[in-house]
Amino acid sequence: MPRDERHTATIPYGTLGIIPLQSCSDLGKKVDDYLVKWREQREHENTSTLAFSGYKRDSYILNAQTPRFGSGEGKGVISESVRGYDLYLMVDVCNHNLTYSLNGSVNHMSPDDHYADLKRIIAAAGAKPRRISVIMPFLYESRQHKRTGRESLDCALMLQELNAMGVDNIITFDAHDPRVQNATPLSGFESISATYQFIKYLLLGVDDLHIDSDHMMVISPDEGGMGRAVYFANVLGLDMGMFYKRRDYTKIINGRNPIVAHEFLGSNVEGKDVIIIDDMISSGESMIDVASELKRRKANRVFCASTFGLFTNGFKKFDEAHEAGIIDKVLTTNLVYQPEQLLAKPWYINVDMSKYIALIIDTLNHDSSISNLLNPVERIQQRVADYNKLHYGK
Repeated sequence: MPRDERHTATIPYGTLGIIPLQSCSDLGKKVDDYLVKWREQREHENTSTLAFSGYKRDSYILNAQTPRFGSGEGKGVISESVRGYDLYLMVDVCNHNLTYSLNGSVNHMSPDDHYADLKRIIAAAGAKPRRISVIMPFLYESRQHKRTGRESLDCALMLQELNAMGVDNIITFDAHDPRVQNATPLSGFESISATYQFIKYLLLGVDDLHIDSDHMMVISPDEGGMGRAVYFANVLGLDMGMFYKRRDYTKIINGRNPIVAHEFLGSNVEGKDVIIIDDMISSGESMIDVASELKRRKANRVFCASTFGLFTNGFKKFDEAHEAGIIDKVLTTNLVYQPEQLLAKPWYINVDMSKYIALIIDTLNHDSSISNLLNPVERIQQRVADYNKLHYGK
């Protein structure tokens, strides 16, 4: 059944409401625009009934703020009723661009601050919504996903805390380790992949790709990303390879064992375009090291695709890698904050996820299955077929 017909066959779970926190305001506005457009065009025989109250509106974004006192303390305020709503809260815990005053000094918001603001809005809702779902693209503290010593497991604690506060569903993207959901096994948890969007924007941004095993390979930069790379390669019918990180376990630098070398496992990459697929670019050193190793093995073009582009050490190394011909293009999503400086880079391709999030919200609000949205194989293959027909006539 076509996507829109599924929605006309069901009634909404509750009146739709979206609260994008300030950290996610730009993405939230794009999501809202899609929902307004789709529902304005949609015809349903029961739109006059109470079940469809507030179904078509000029905006689904509710008025909410998280102001702070001069001491840095904060509070959550929702300025309109949320009783009976199917509420979706959106937060970007990686948005380092926001600031607040702390005893007269300017303080940049950390992931802890963003998470605290999320809890404040949930508390302000006061258990009045019919259902609360949290869309947290970068899962808070997800890099600390397992215990190797006397360490805290903040991500697991966060999931339990949100569950206790009445959150029904948590929607995230490419969780560093999805097994963290075991902390709350009876709650809704979706770790969604951006595979289709990466392929879509790569095909839109590069017009001379040959998508077959003779001309292209998929590379995992480490053993942790193997599953992601295997899926990507299988869907496109490509070979894959992987690197593993050889570390010096006698030292700890910046809380981690330093990487001694990246060792490669896989078939010959000579003359092939390669796609390095990973969940995040933090400092980017590992990604550039892997790209350099591939170029040393005479790979053709190197495309880096990562769900979250954090670029914690800035863009200088990527500029240098692009100028040296090591990296051709870098694709990251708008699920986390993107500086204007990044968007202007000649090597950067922005992967817009707003339409996908709007589809997920629209489907869940109708209490329909999102299984088809989570399995994009047919859409990927159709996109590749259209690309080949446009550029190669086949």
